[in-house]
Amino acid sequence: MLKESDRVWLQSVIDKITRKMDWVSEKTRHKIPYTTIDGTYDDRSAVNPSGDEADGICWWTNGFWGGMMWLMHHETGLEKYKEIAQISEEKLDLCFQKFYGLHHDVGFMWLPTSVANYRVTGNPESRKRALHAANLLAGRFNLAGGFIRAWNDLADGDTRGWAIIDCMLNIPLLYWASEETGDPRFKQIAMKHADTSMETFVRPDGSVNHIVEFDPWNGGVVKTYGGQGYEEGSSWTRGQTWALYGFMMSYIHTGKDEYLQTAKRIAHYFIANIPDSGIIPVDFRQPAEPRREDDTAAAIAACGLIEIAKRVGGYEKDVYLNAALKLLRTLDASRSDWTEATDAILQNGTGAYHSKSHHHAIIYGDYYFIEAVFKLKGNDLYLW
Repeated sequence: MLKESDRVWLQSVIDKITRKMDWVSEKTRHKIPYTTIDGTYDDRSAVNPSGDEADGICWWTNGFWGGMMWLMHHETGLEKYKEIAQISEEKLDLCFQKFYGLHHDVGFMWLPTSVANYRVTGNPESRKRALHAANLLAGRFNLAGGFIRAWNDLADGDTRGWAIIDCMLNIPLLYWASEETGDPRFKQIAMKHADTSMETFVRPDGSVNHIVEFDPWNGGVVKTYGGQGYEEGSSWTRGQTWALYGFMMSYIHTGKDEYLQTAKRIAHYFIANIPDSGIIPVDFRQPAEPRREDDTAAAIAACGLIEIAKRVGGYEKDVYLNAALKLLRTLDASRSDWTEATDAILQNGTGAYHSKSHHHAIIYGDYYFIEAVFKLKGNDLYLW
């Protein structure tokens, strides 16, 4: 149960989200944004920065804008949000035609769009899109290693044996496909990937690897990589949250207790490392300087912590809920822009520790912030 002061604060944030998304949604109606340029959302459906399809319409974050619209439709009942969500969903059809730009992130792309649409409206075209995406994801499963391959061929190396912790949030597409069709293959693949991730990504202290390389022909771990974190063996915070929330998703879909216990172990590590400020660094083991932060990790963590809190009781429930509240209150108080100076809410996201740029708006930061706030209210539309 939230304290009265928390309920008052929560309603104030919901009011701010509602006011901001009312005008941002209209301004961005025909876009699929990733970040902002001079305060205005870009459009990944119109711009292909690198010439690579995976960097344009097939960009991995292109489902989050539609997901935000479905969350707002559920919260407000306004038809305009459904209409805008369907615009971006239809644009993503081009990805199936292009194909080469797609990889393991099809869950991020079609769960918050097509699966959401089908769950809410029963749209048969949305169901077809989502099942097509699920088949693409299932086709990436490596039988020898028991993992879903990450990305496609990269210019700088052989990635046939690579898996990443991010995929824990893509496999709910497979759980949904089994639930929808009654075909167990999808769920079997998802659970095998989750089991492999438990064994090879999650360290004894609850920290996680970002990338694990397996022998693609014979199975077995070859090595681990620091990936988007500071270095090998470090603790990339968004990776921590992909694992924390991802194992909770697998628990929700399967009821397998090991997934819940794994999510809790990761959560304990994350909570123990939250700075007094509540501002999350890019990597819990990064140097003190330069200071690099990632608000998206805080928002994702809050979602996972609230889901854990729903399933435990007593003092344990308060531990998870209070940690989520600290993260969300910090995001609201000092990391958000509620004005019309910028389309985005959260302003300090970071894609990777060694990226050229840091502390900018990233669409999934806003998505998970909004999802977490609606979770606290108890009226969220669960899209995973």
